[in-house]
Amino acid sequence: MTTFLQGGESMMQAAQQIEQEIKEGQHQAHAVPVEEATLLAPVPRPNSFRDAYAFRQHVATSRRNRGLEMIPEFDEFPVFYFSNHLAIAGPGNIDCMPKHFEQMDFELEVAVVINKQGRNIAAAEADSYIAGYMIMNDLSARKLQMEEMKLNLGPAKGKDFATAIGPWLVTKDELEPYKTTASAGHIGDAYQLEMICLVNGKEVSRGNFADMNWTFAEVIERISYGVDIYPGDLIGSGTVGTGCFLELNGTGKLNDPNYATQWLEPGDTVTMKVTGLGTLENTVHLTNN
Repeated sequence: MTTFLQGGESMMQAAQQIEQEIKEGQHQAHAVPVEEATLLAPVPRPNSFRDAYAFRQHVATSRRNRGLEMIPEFDEFPVFYFSNHLAIAGPGNIDCMPKHFEQMDFELEVAVVINKQGRNIAAAEADSYIAGYMIMNDLSARKLQMEEMKLNLGPAKGKDFATAIGPWLVTKDELEPYKTTASAGHIGDAYQLEMICLVNGKEVSRGNFADMNWTFAEVIERISYGVDIYPGDLIGSGTVGTGCFLELNGTGKLNDPNYATQWLEPGDTVTMKVTGLGTLENTVHLTNN
């Protein structure tokens, strides 16, 4: 995958040509049924991993639930943080430590990966640097996160243990049927993709990728200001509205003081479904190692 991404547009064109030739019967495809395969993360070792904060609904609701006004800077520029690019998982089981299960949360997101080096990239050109899209579950240990962020740094330990992406990398041409216009005042590619999260088979979250206020193009413009981005860099969208227990619990408590909060427990299965991107399923397990 690293070699494929480093090949940029020429490698993408070669893959599309080979796909077409296979469809035309010019080549014998070597494949196994996906049901018999163990899927790894589509980009198992990204060069870097940045996660944005691009859905206004999530930010505004989370702040409201804490008794805070919406921060005006959200509408001035997109923000992001760095997370652990070597703690990437694909579909399947994820082992977590005991402290991670102190208010463990999912985060329903979409991620992109870069396949072209660039610097000071204008938003109008930035989508050409994206190789494709994936579902992303930014697992979060909320107690650790809240403790460390009291010191005005982070998130770090609350986020660095596992992020799941998958089930596969979907190239932009596959998403053309879902293309739509970006939010008013924003530029860049946008897609009508329904986003759903289930925990142990029960739906807990539903949103839409088109509600991402800051586009990936605008996020890339911000990221690349005075900095090179490289093939293999992973970028998350941030949480869609209603896309985590932290937000859902806050809203529930605001409306009903007796609301029973929910967090992920050992053995829980998180299933994320996004139109055009497939289904990403992970089960979290308790370990002491």
